[in-house]
Amino acid sequence: MAGTPYAVDRGVVLRETETKETDKILTLLTWEAGKIGVIARGARRKNCKFAAAAQPLAYAEWTLYQRKDWHYASDASTLDLFDGLRGDLTALALGCYMAELTEAVCPEAVPAPELLRHLLNGLYALSALHKPPALVKPAFELRLLCLAGYEPLADACALCGREDPAEPVLDTVQGVLRCRDCGGGGGRPLCRDSLAALRHIVYGDPKRLYSFRLGEEPLGRLTAAAEAFLYAQLERGFGTLDFYKSMI
Repeated sequence: MAGTPYAVDRGVVLRETETKETDKILTLLTWEAGKIGVIARGARRKNCKFAAAAQPLAYAEWTLYQRKDWHYASDASTLDLFDGLRGDLTALALGCYMAELTEAVCPEAVPAPELLRHLLNGLYALSALHKPPALVKPAFELRLLCLAGYEPLADACALCGREDPAEPVLDTVQGVLRCRDCGGGGGRPLCRDSLAALRHIVYGDPKRLYSFRLGEEPLGRLTAAAEAFLYAQLERGFGTLDFYKSMI
Protein backbone atom coordinates (compact mmCIF):
# COMPACT_ATOMS: atom_id res chain seq x y z
CA MET A 1 0.00 0.00 0.00
CA ALA A 2 1.56 3.22 -1.20
CA GLY A 3 2.20 5.72 1.54
CA THR A 4 1.64 3.21 4.36
CA PRO A 5 4.39 3.34 7.01
CA TYR A 6 5.69 -0.10 7.87
CA ALA A 7 7.56 -1.21 10.99
CA VAL A 8 9.70 -4.31 11.40
CA ASP A 9 9.79 -5.90 14.86
CA ARG A 10 10.56 -9.28 16.38
CA GLY A 11 8.21 -10.95 18.81
CA VAL A 12 6.50 -14.04 20.24
CA VAL A 13 2.86 -14.97 19.70
CA LEU A 14 1.36 -15.07 23.19
CA ARG A 15 -2.17 -15.89 22.09
CA GLU A 16 -4.29 -16.36 18.98
CA THR A 17 -7.99 -15.78 18.40
CA GLU A 18 -9.59 -17.12 15.25
CA THR A 19 -11.95 -14.69 13.55
CA LYS A 20 -14.02 -14.87 10.38
CA GLU A 21 -13.06 -17.75 8.10
CA THR A 22 -9.38 -17.20 7.45
CA ASP A 23 -8.10 -14.49 9.82
CA LYS A 24 -6.50 -14.45 13.26
CA ILE A 25 -6.11 -11.81 15.93
CA LEU A 26 -2.71 -12.31 17.54
CA THR A 27 -1.35 -10.99 20.80
CA LEU A 28 2.36 -10.38 20.21
CA LEU A 29 5.08 -9.42 22.65
CA THR A 30 7.73 -7.59 20.64
CA TRP A 31 11.02 -5.91 21.44
CA GLU A 32 10.10 -2.43 20.23
CA ALA A 33 6.33 -2.10 20.65
CA GLY A 34 5.74 -4.35 23.66
CA LYS A 35 2.45 -6.24 23.92
CA ILE A 36 0.21 -5.44 20.95
CA GLY A 37 -2.79 -6.84 19.12
CA VAL A 38 -2.19 -7.74 15.48
CA ILE A 39 -4.75 -8.64 12.84
CA ALA A 40 -3.27 -11.33 10.62
CA ARG A 41 -5.50 -11.55 7.58
CA GLY A 42 -5.50 -14.90 5.83
CA ALA A 43 -3.32 -16.51 8.49
CA ARG A 44 -5.53 -19.62 8.56
CA ARG A 45 -5.15 -20.26 4.84
CA LYS A 46 -2.83 -23.14 3.97
CA ASN A 47 -0.97 -21.02 1.44
CA CYS A 48 -0.51 -18.01 3.76
CA LYS A 49 3.14 -16.96 3.64
CA PHE A 50 3.24 -16.29 7.39
CA ALA A 51 1.00 -19.10 8.66
CA ALA A 52 3.86 -20.72 10.61
CA ALA A 53 4.82 -17.44 12.28
CA ALA A 54 1.21 -16.92 13.40
CA GLN A 55 1.20 -20.03 15.63
CA PRO A 56 1.17 -19.67 19.42
CA LEU A 57 4.70 -19.50 20.86
CA ALA A 58 6.28 -18.82 17.46
CA TYR A 59 9.09 -16.25 17.47
CA ALA A 60 9.27 -14.29 14.24
CA GLU A 61 10.26 -11.05 12.56
CA TRP A 62 7.07 -9.20 11.63
CA THR A 63 6.42 -6.45 9.13
CA LEU A 64 3.49 -4.46 10.50
CA TYR A 65 1.44 -1.39 9.66
CA GLN A 66 -1.01 0.44 11.86
CA ARG A 67 -4.51 1.77 11.35
CA LYS A 68 -6.08 3.58 14.28
CA ASP A 69 -5.68 1.33 17.33
CA TRP A 70 -4.82 -1.87 15.47
CA HIS A 71 -1.68 -3.29 13.97
CA TYR A 72 -1.93 -5.39 10.82
CA ALA A 73 0.47 -8.07 9.60
CA SER A 74 1.97 -7.55 6.17
CA ASP A 75 4.61 -10.27 6.34
CA ALA A 76 6.57 -12.39 8.80
CA SER A 77 9.70 -14.51 8.81
CA THR A 78 9.90 -17.32 11.36
CA LEU A 79 12.94 -17.25 13.63
CA ASP A 80 12.15 -20.10 16.05
CA LEU A 81 9.12 -22.38 16.37
CA PHE A 82 10.56 -24.15 19.42
CA ASP A 83 9.99 -27.50 17.74
CA GLY A 84 11.14 -29.37 20.84
CA LEU A 85 7.93 -28.25 22.54
CA ARG A 86 5.58 -29.36 19.83
CA GLY A 87 6.41 -33.05 20.16
CA ASP A 88 5.96 -33.02 23.94
CA LEU A 89 2.42 -32.19 25.09
CA THR A 90 3.46 -31.56 28.69
CA ALA A 91 6.19 -29.12 27.67
CA LEU A 92 3.86 -27.48 25.15
CA ALA A 93 1.17 -27.04 27.79
CA LEU A 94 3.71 -25.44 30.11
CA GLY A 95 4.88 -23.16 27.30
CA CYS A 96 1.31 -21.97 26.75
CA TYR A 97 0.96 -21.29 30.47
CA MET A 98 4.21 -19.32 30.43
CA ALA A 99 2.85 -17.23 27.57
CA GLU A 100 -0.47 -16.58 29.34
CA LEU A 101 1.33 -15.64 32.54
CA THR A 102 3.61 -13.26 30.64
CA GLU A 103 0.61 -11.65 28.96
CA ALA A 104 -1.05 -11.17 32.35
CA VAL A 105 1.82 -9.14 33.84
CA CYS A 106 2.85 -7.27 30.69
CA PRO A 107 1.47 -3.74 30.12
CA GLU A 108 -0.10 -2.79 26.81
CA ALA A 109 2.06 -1.17 24.12
CA VAL A 110 5.04 -0.56 26.43
CA PRO A 111 8.42 -2.15 25.61
CA ALA A 112 9.15 -4.92 28.11
CA PRO A 113 12.42 -6.46 26.89
CA GLU A 114 13.18 -8.23 30.17
CA LEU A 115 9.82 -10.02 30.08
CA LEU A 116 10.30 -11.04 26.45
CA ARG A 117 13.84 -12.24 27.12
CA HIS A 118 12.62 -14.25 30.11
CA LEU A 119 9.89 -15.91 28.04
CA LEU A 120 12.29 -16.75 25.21
CA ASN A 121 14.81 -18.22 27.66
CA GLY A 122 12.09 -20.34 29.27
CA LEU A 123 10.87 -21.67 25.94
CA TYR A 124 14.47 -22.40 24.90
CA ALA A 125 15.11 -24.25 28.17
CA LEU A 126 12.14 -26.52 27.48
CA SER A 127 12.62 -26.93 23.73
CA ALA A 128 16.38 -27.07 23.16
CA LEU A 129 17.88 -27.82 26.58
CA HIS A 130 15.10 -30.30 27.48
CA LYS A 131 14.95 -29.06 31.05
CA PRO A 132 12.26 -30.88 33.07
CA PRO A 133 8.96 -28.95 33.02
CA ALA A 134 8.60 -29.57 36.76
CA LEU A 135 11.82 -27.60 37.36
CA VAL A 136 11.20 -24.89 34.76
CA LYS A 137 7.72 -24.03 36.05
CA PRO A 138 8.52 -22.64 39.54
CA ALA A 139 11.71 -20.96 38.33
CA PHE A 140 9.84 -19.24 35.51
CA GLU A 141 6.97 -18.16 37.78
CA LEU A 142 9.15 -16.71 40.52
CA ARG A 143 11.54 -14.90 38.21
CA LEU A 144 8.68 -13.47 36.16
CA LEU A 145 7.04 -12.14 39.32
CA CYS A 146 10.34 -10.51 40.27
CA LEU A 147 10.53 -8.81 36.87
CA ALA A 148 6.93 -7.65 37.21
CA GLY A 149 7.59 -5.98 40.57
CA TYR A 150 6.56 -8.75 42.97
CA GLU A 151 9.99 -9.84 44.20
CA PRO A 152 9.82 -11.76 47.49
CA LEU A 153 12.24 -10.82 50.26
CA ALA A 154 14.10 -14.07 50.78
CA ASP A 155 17.50 -13.08 52.18
CA ALA A 156 16.54 -13.52 55.85
CA CYS A 157 13.60 -13.92 58.23
CA ALA A 158 11.63 -10.69 57.98
CA LEU A 159 10.94 -10.74 61.74
CA CYS A 160 14.07 -11.96 63.53
CA GLY A 161 16.64 -11.30 60.78
CA ARG A 162 18.07 -14.81 60.83
CA GLU A 163 19.68 -15.60 57.46
CA ASP A 164 19.31 -19.34 58.03
CA PRO A 165 15.70 -19.49 59.29
CA ALA A 166 14.62 -22.35 61.49
CA GLU A 167 12.05 -24.29 59.45
CA PRO A 168 11.70 -21.55 56.79
CA VAL A 169 8.29 -20.44 55.55
CA LEU A 170 7.43 -18.23 52.59
CA ASP A 171 4.63 -15.85 53.54
CA THR A 172 2.93 -15.76 50.15
CA VAL A 173 0.68 -12.80 50.97
CA GLN A 174 3.35 -10.50 52.42
CA GLY A 175 6.04 -11.84 50.10
CA VAL A 176 8.60 -12.37 52.85
CA LEU A 177 10.59 -15.20 54.37
CA ARG A 178 10.25 -16.05 58.05
CA CYS A 179 10.96 -18.76 60.58
CA ARG A 180 8.02 -21.02 61.28
CA ASP A 181 7.84 -19.81 64.88
CA CYS A 182 8.11 -16.12 63.95
CA GLY A 183 4.81 -14.35 63.35
CA GLY A 184 1.46 -15.93 62.62
CA GLY A 185 0.55 -19.11 60.83
CA GLY A 186 0.00 -19.67 57.15
CA GLY A 187 2.56 -19.49 54.41
CA ARG A 188 4.25 -22.30 52.54
CA PRO A 189 6.92 -24.39 54.29
CA LEU A 190 10.31 -24.71 52.65
CA CYS A 191 13.41 -26.73 53.49
CA ARG A 192 17.10 -25.91 53.25
CA ASP A 193 17.36 -27.06 49.61
CA SER A 194 14.15 -25.43 48.40
CA LEU A 195 15.14 -22.17 50.11
CA ALA A 196 18.53 -22.28 48.38
CA ALA A 197 16.75 -22.78 45.04
CA LEU A 198 14.37 -19.91 45.78
CA ARG A 199 17.29 -17.60 46.47
CA HIS A 200 19.06 -18.78 43.32
CA ILE A 201 15.95 -17.91 41.28
CA VAL A 202 15.34 -14.53 42.90
CA TYR A 203 18.92 -13.27 43.31
CA GLY A 204 21.03 -15.35 40.92
CA ASP A 205 22.32 -14.81 37.40
CA PRO A 206 19.35 -14.96 34.96
CA LYS A 207 21.55 -16.79 32.46
CA ARG A 208 21.84 -19.67 34.94
CA LEU A 209 18.21 -19.62 36.05
CA TYR A 210 17.50 -23.26 35.21
CA SER A 211 20.89 -24.66 36.22
CA PHE A 212 19.88 -25.95 39.67
CA ARG A 213 18.75 -29.44 40.67
CA LEU A 214 16.37 -30.52 43.40
CA GLY A 215 15.11 -33.81 44.74
CA GLU A 216 11.43 -34.64 44.54
CA GLU A 217 10.48 -33.45 48.04
CA PRO A 218 12.24 -30.03 47.99
CA LEU A 219 11.07 -29.45 44.41
CA GLY A 220 7.51 -30.14 45.54
CA ARG A 221 7.88 -27.54 48.29
CA LEU A 222 9.33 -24.98 45.89
CA THR A 223 6.54 -25.63 43.38
CA ALA A 224 3.81 -25.23 45.99
CA ALA A 225 5.37 -22.04 47.35
CA ALA A 226 5.84 -20.49 43.89
CA GLU A 227 2.29 -21.23 42.81
CA ALA A 228 0.76 -19.99 46.08
CA PHE A 229 2.83 -16.81 45.88
CA LEU A 230 1.69 -16.24 42.31
CA TYR A 231 -1.99 -16.68 43.19
CA ALA A 232 -1.65 -14.38 46.21
CA GLN A 233 0.03 -11.60 44.24
CA LEU A 234 -1.94 -11.74 40.97
CA GLU A 235 -5.26 -12.79 42.50
CA ARG A 236 -6.42 -14.76 39.46
CA GLY A 237 -6.29 -18.23 37.97
CA PHE A 238 -5.02 -19.42 34.60
CA GLY A 239 -6.81 -21.84 32.32
CA THR A 240 -3.53 -22.95 30.76
CA LEU A 241 -2.21 -23.86 34.21
CA ASP A 242 -5.23 -26.07 34.81
CA PHE A 243 -4.59 -27.77 31.47
CA TYR A 244 -0.89 -28.25 32.26
CA LYS A 245 -1.78 -29.87 35.58
CA SER A 246 -4.14 -32.25 33.79
CA MET A 247 -1.16 -33.46 31.73
CA ILE A 248 1.08 -34.42 34.65
